[in-house]
Amino acid sequence: MNRFRYPLFLVLIATLVVGVGYAQNKKGKKEKSWPKKEFYSGEPIKALIITGGCCHNYLYQTFAMGSGIQKVANVDFEIVNVGGKGTEAKIDLYNNPDWAKPYDVVIHNECFANTADPEYIEKITKAHRDGVPALVIHCAMHSYRAAEVDDWREFLGVTSRRHDHQSNYPVSVVAADHPVMETFPSDWVTPKDELYIIEKVWPNTTVLATSVSEKDKQEHPVIWANQYGQARIVGTTYGHSDATFDDPVFTRMLAKALIWASEKGEQK
Repeated sequence: MNRFRYPLFLVLIATLVVGVGYAQNKKGKKEKSWPKKEFYSGEPIKALIITGGCCHNYLYQTFAMGSGIQKVANVDFEIVNVGGKGTEAKIDLYNNPDWAKPYDVVIHNECFANTADPEYIEKITKAHRDGVPALVIHCAMHSYRAAEVDDWREFLGVTSRRHDHQSNYPVSVVAADHPVMETFPSDWVTPKDELYIIEKVWPNTTVLATSVSEKDKQEHPVIWANQYGQARIVGTTYGHSDATFDDPVFTRMLAKALIWASEKGEQK
């Protein structure tokens, strides 16, 4: 299993770790301080990125996502990149019942469509149902889609099994007052990306933004918030292309999602 702690891929760049400074209070005691960031400047959010599997450039996406988020929020990342490049894998991490406890939030950006073992899936979802928040991106929605049980789909907040072609999709904000969407422009068009067809929106899901299929002209959720047990979940079906992760509109939305899901501090 490949595990990395920030600084993200140290051999590539060493400036992405959140620096810790010290300030003195009125009594002369030294107190920790962190860099001032536009969205969140408190104690760094501890985030775990789980990535790997089929169909995407996960090494680059992880780097671009991490560096983009760290421009606006104090977040420390640990990365688990496992499972090869196929559609079926089981990650050893999940065999530890406490796998998610060290983290404020988990980012799922993996793609294992043909893994269907319900006991394995329950190891993942239980941690979130018990209170660990998550951000789910793109092919996470198609992971475990061969499973007969709905645990993963209920956790995601949507059900999707297929996608339309790649295109530049306009995004319509439908919940502008939600904290995740506070700085999201009303006229954003994606870099070339895939539109996922949403079959079902689960009862605890709030749709935040939509796009229209160029094929059937139906409107589909592309950003949403879900309450799964005790945990806040934020999802987006976009994130197929490297260009999407290069777009600051997208990474700023992801930063807002991490802050809101983890309930860390007040967002400006």
